[in-house]
Amino acid sequence: MLQTHDISPEQIERDKLYRDMGLSDQEYGMIKDIMKRRPNFTETGIFSVMWSEHCSYKTSKPLLKKFPTDAPHVLQGPGEGAGIIDIGDNQAVVFKVESHNHPSAVEPYQGAATGVGGIIRDVFSMGARPIASMNSLRFGNLTTERTKYLFSEVVGGIAGYGNCVGVPTVGGEVQFDDSYEDNPLVNAMCVGLINHDEIQKGIAAGIGNTILYAGPPTGRDGIHGATFASDDLGEDAAKDRPAVQVGDPFMEKLLIEACLEVIHSDALVGMQDMGAAGLTSSASEMASKAGTGMEMNLDLVPQREQNMTAYEMMLSESQERMLLCVKQGREQEIIGIFEKYGLKAVPVGKVIEEKAFRIKHHGEVVADIPVDSLADDAPVFHMPSQEAAYFKEFQQMEYPLLEVNNHSEMLQTLLQQPTIASKEWVYDQYDSMVQTNTVVAPGSDSAVVRIKGHDKALAITTDCNSRYIYLDPETGGKIAVAEAARNIVCSGARPLGLTDGLNFGNPTNPEVFWQMEKSVEGMSQACEALGTPVISGNVSLYNQSKGKSIYPTPVVGMVGLHESLDHITPSQFQNAGDAIYLIGKTEAEFGGSELQNVIEGGYQGKAPMIDLSVEAERQRQLLEAIQSGLVQSAHDLAEGGLGVALAESLFASKGLGLDVKLDGNATVELFSETQSRFLVTVKAENKDRFENTIQDAKQIGAVTNDGKLQVTVNGKKVIQDDAKQLEKLWRGAIPCLLKSKA
Repeated sequence: MLQTHDISPEQIERDKLYRDMGLSDQEYGMIKDIMKRRPNFTETGIFSVMWSEHCSYKTSKPLLKKFPTDAPHVLQGPGEGAGIIDIGDNQAVVFKVESHNHPSAVEPYQGAATGVGGIIRDVFSMGARPIASMNSLRFGNLTTERTKYLFSEVVGGIAGYGNCVGVPTVGGEVQFDDSYEDNPLVNAMCVGLINHDEIQKGIAAGIGNTILYAGPPTGRDGIHGATFASDDLGEDAAKDRPAVQVGDPFMEKLLIEACLEVIHSDALVGMQDMGAAGLTSSASEMASKAGTGMEMNLDLVPQREQNMTAYEMMLSESQERMLLCVKQGREQEIIGIFEKYGLKAVPVGKVIEEKAFRIKHHGEVVADIPVDSLADDAPVFHMPSQEAAYFKEFQQMEYPLLEVNNHSEMLQTLLQQPTIASKEWVYDQYDSMVQTNTVVAPGSDSAVVRIKGHDKALAITTDCNSRYIYLDPETGGKIAVAEAARNIVCSGARPLGLTDGLNFGNPTNPEVFWQMEKSVEGMSQACEALGTPVISGNVSLYNQSKGKSIYPTPVVGMVGLHESLDHITPSQFQNAGDAIYLIGKTEAEFGGSELQNVIEGGYQGKAPMIDLSVEAERQRQLLEAIQSGLVQSAHDLAEGGLGVALAESLFASKGLGLDVKLDGNATVELFSETQSRFLVTVKAENKDRFENTIQDAKQIGAVTNDGKLQVTVNGKKVIQDDAKQLEKLWRGAIPCLLKSKA
């Protein structure tokens, strides 16, 4: 095996070996200017991972600056392991979303599992106890054996890691579309709880202080994982299996407990997990943020394999590892805590005054880099943007009404579409009840987790309809944020803020960059209108294969606060005799809808419109009605429109039915996906007060006890179905597809 110290800087440049690491000629030239010499092999590798899109956001930084990130309740915005929002009582909620897309495409079980482990570490590295996990998943249609395999293994990986680590997986979302056939998306979110005085930051401050490595030994797994995540997913992606790490949830559980004990020691200065780019990113970022430098001796780093080179150790992404900065002379206090949990913690370096990132190995300096050049001074590229040709075509379409002859049959069909169908097969594999705080489990608009000892709870959701964003990125971006906020409000909580997982194709394609640009602009406008700042996030680009990009998928993970447990509101109907209300007028909007997909096999035309001022006012009024005790159930209208929402509101309701009367075009009223609408039930005695609170509410029917879903339009009964039969179709759709032959 060729040792990295045998590769001269001249050979690196002559053979353009830096290109294999993901650096362009321009970037390599910039590195030579910074170093005032040619970098050696290890230094080139360090730059390559730190300047990768995954670590540096070099093409997305100009767009991320458009997000609103400040608010009085934001304690920590983007820039640390996770964002933090105040929830009163000296408590705060910590959360972030992270992608693990490429690893999950080539090794779905471990790719998904280590995605869960990584995002949990981001949260407890801030000093917070992880209290809930969520996810947002995208796959191709369940018609090929490969997609079924990816789907099953990803879900298995999430369950396998999450169930063992002791953090409940309380919900998420799964959507299916051909655009994800070769490039699935796996976005993991974690939420933690912290006291204000326990907040940690990833800094290496204090000249002479010690750098401690904690956790299992370093191996050769995950080398160049950050670079792998910053390139197109080629047909030979299987060769990148070594870039996929292997996780150990039992080790992570011990690490959580040890780190949460360590934060109570004033010997601790800073702490950060070793995520993407491993030891390189954690060490250099901690020093750069503190305005210091760092010197490390790799001979002291615990190693799982023999004869590891400096390059391999610095770029390894072995899991469950943490880096800590500890006050000089007090190392043993911290080491003792880790030893109590059976974990190894060893000094591997020190903070230095010179702003350098200096690495020693076998008595030699193998890397000596200006520390800020790796993080703060990474290149930023302003990519060319060009409006997509298809968008111009779609905007000019005067789209005709879609025709449905049998609305009962269409409702049954829609309920069996994988994107709409029950995800019970998925979340039944997750332990959602560990820690015993889950009040609303997976399957509702939002998961709800109570905060012990307080009359309050957290609502959590993930959401994004990528079809709308494909049709109209700016409008779709607004809808993604608004729909997440709708989910939170329907549960009875006030939206606090969001974390984003921006999943797009190749940013060097001007039309893809335009999708990114317009999506972010739309999301930013919605964040401003709804008062939901972006406090953390992740960018995952190059999500394409065989020259075909995924649909633009900026996932929104949102958290809200129930100011009383009495405000927690179910999405299912509760009692016979309750009045059923529709909030918001329905328009003929089928672009990007599930109905359009069923009838035409794809998406075209204009996305549904959204008025953010109307959205904000309806959400405010509905939350006021819920907090006033006027609402029995609330459900937002999403994929499949009113018809699907009516059916979903009956499922698991123990024999309830509904009788609804509508006016207008039956197809429009039942299956349009007009935005900013809610389905709400109210006790008969509260109708007047409810109608005085909500301006755009119209009673459309009542809950019955006959177990029937009955809808009349213009005096004609168009649906009369048994709710239990509909529920059976809805629950059985995904298991049936998985069992069927491709």
